Amino acid sequence: MSEHDTILTMDHITKTFGPVKALTDVNLSVQRGEIHAICGENGAGKSTLMNVLSGVYPYGSYQGDIRFDGKECRYRTINDSEADGIVIIHQELALSPFLSIAENIFIGNERAKGGVVDWDRTRSEANALLERVGLHEDSSTAIMDIGVGKQQLVEIAKALSKNVRLLILDEPTAALNDEDSAHLLNLVRQLRDEQGVTSILITHKLNEVAAVADNVTIIRDGSTVGEMFVTPETPMDQNELIRKMVGRSLTNLYPTHRTNTGGAEFLRIKDWTVHHPLDNERIVVDHANITVHAGEIVGLAGLMGAGRTELAMSVFGHSYGSNISGEVFVKGKAMDLHDVRSAINAGLAYATEDRKIYGLNLLQNIRENASMASLGHLSRHGVMDDNLERKQVEEYRRNFNIKAPDIDVNVGKLSGGNQQKVVLAKWVISDPDILILDEPTRGIDVGAKYEIYEIIDRLADQGKAILVISSELPELIGICDRIYTVSQGVVTDNVEQQGFTQEYLMKGMTKEKEVAA
Repeated sequence: MSEHDTILTMDHITKTFGPVKALTDVNLSVQRGEIHAICGENGAGKSTLMNVLSGVYPYGSYQGDIRFDGKECRYRTINDSEADGIVIIHQELALSPFLSIAENIFIGNERAKGGVVDWDRTRSEANALLERVGLHEDSSTAIMDIGVGKQQLVEIAKALSKNVRLLILDEPTAALNDEDSAHLLNLVRQLRDEQGVTSILITHKLNEVAAVADNVTIIRDGSTVGEMFVTPETPMDQNELIRKMVGRSLTNLYPTHRTNTGGAEFLRIKDWTVHHPLDNERIVVDHANITVHAGEIVGLAGLMGAGRTELAMSVFGHSYGSNISGEVFVKGKAMDLHDVRSAINAGLAYATEDRKIYGLNLLQNIRENASMASLGHLSRHGVMDDNLERKQVEEYRRNFNIKAPDIDVNVGKLSGGNQQKVVLAKWVISDPDILILDEPTRGIDVGAKYEIYEIIDRLADQGKAILVISSELPELIGICDRIYTVSQGVVTDNVEQQGFTQEYLMKGMTKEKEVAA
């Protein structure tokens, strides 16, 4: 490519936070009209680099040079970069749930006449933008009434309203199902092919990189370690990309697991039915039957909205739902799990899919978060035994390879993979017999995923019964002994390991609910 074809260069970018170097001499070159992927482990510096580019970290707070479309950039605010057509969509969407789609699209960029919002123009332009992104919703619909996949499209429509020339997408599909992910990636392709929009894509999903990226830059430990150029003649080598990302070869994406399906039955869920918490007539989980044995890793596979999380949360102390009926047996004994404390006392643990909202207190440190579920057995006469607490949390910091100098580091400063390890430590310290892990590797990189899988394997080898919910079928196939498929709240199949194929599992996940005559 000639220099004329280069729309963005970032040269020798170094960014420090106190004594910590987040970026060291990073270089990035993006060609006009391409989809450029940035790959690296959690904490590698990908998002930090994009925050430098977009003005979140202003000029003067970093070293190095940035040029966009031939012009030197000295952005001091995000408004400065947006004025040049650089728009970033963060992983945590910046939408107001109580405002309409149209209001969110033009917030801070209102269509006004005489100092008053021109609502006819606002709705008209919003509808035109929704048409461009393929979102068939009324622009007056509140954000809270549409799903996460559609919210991502609203964010892109918002970017288009600012005459975007360089679109930065930070983990855009982390919380999306396969269908929504495919739609979003197709839209990014269309923006490239039909409107000439250049995109930078940060994602941990390497199949997405292989599917849409024209070029790839790899960052490891805050430094640029390589580039990969993708053409029809030279498709991306995922193994080589993984090696560059993690600094070592992963010959297998999943550790070898010693299958154990002959252990004692630890958990039986029988005829479990759950209704929606606000609509008592709506059945969310319909007469589900599940068993998990000691030392066994059992998967729960279903499309978004199938009822997997609702099943797990309702079993874990009725944390979700209304009109709950059915039975739960722990080690053969019927249990009344009417609240979270009774579930924990019965030997259950539930690691939520949303670690940042429900799994962790981001204002507290590793020690405080990891001991949160075990205050009872870490206390003496109602007073926390600080020595015991520190000893146990430090032990799991080392065993789980949580990358922090000590247990007093605030969890908000950890990468996503290390935050997930703290969530696991929190529940393992409580010494449960049964662990329910809801999307345990969502939003973390391939190297951190492997470490999480190793932790899950070790827990199974210790005789724990483990139920894993995941939206990634290859993940369930790679780590589980059995997999239940769920569709429309109904458990449709119990698949043994020899029957593990994505095609067969998808049949169970899309099976229509039988309607009584």
